[in-house]
Amino acid sequence: MKTYLSALALIGSMMTAPAAFAAERTITFAVDNMKCASCPYIVKNSMAAVPGVTKVAVSFEAKTATVTFDDAKTNPDAIAAASMNAGYPAHPVR
Repeated sequence: MKTYLSALALIGSMMTAPAAFAAERTITFAVDNMKCASCPYIVKNSMAAVPGVTKVAVSFEAKTATVTFDDAKTNPDAIAAASMNAGYPAHPVR
C-alpha cells in the first residue's frame, strides 16, 4: 500500500510540474514601421491577441512594445510573429 501511495504521489507531482515552472515574463520589443498615431493601437491589439499575453504597452515615440506574458502559454517568437503579421516587424531588445 505504501508503494502504491508513493507512486501516486510521484505521478501527481509530475503532472503539476509544468505549472510550477511557469512564470510571468516581461520583454521589450523594438517595433518597425510605426509611422502614424494608429500604429501603436494595431501593434497593441495584435500582440494582446496572443494567448498568454496579459499586458501590452506600446510607445510610439520610442518605437517599442513592452509585453508581459505567461511563458507556459506563449513565447517571444509567437508575440513577434503576431506583430509581423499585422505589418509591424518586432525584435526583442537586448
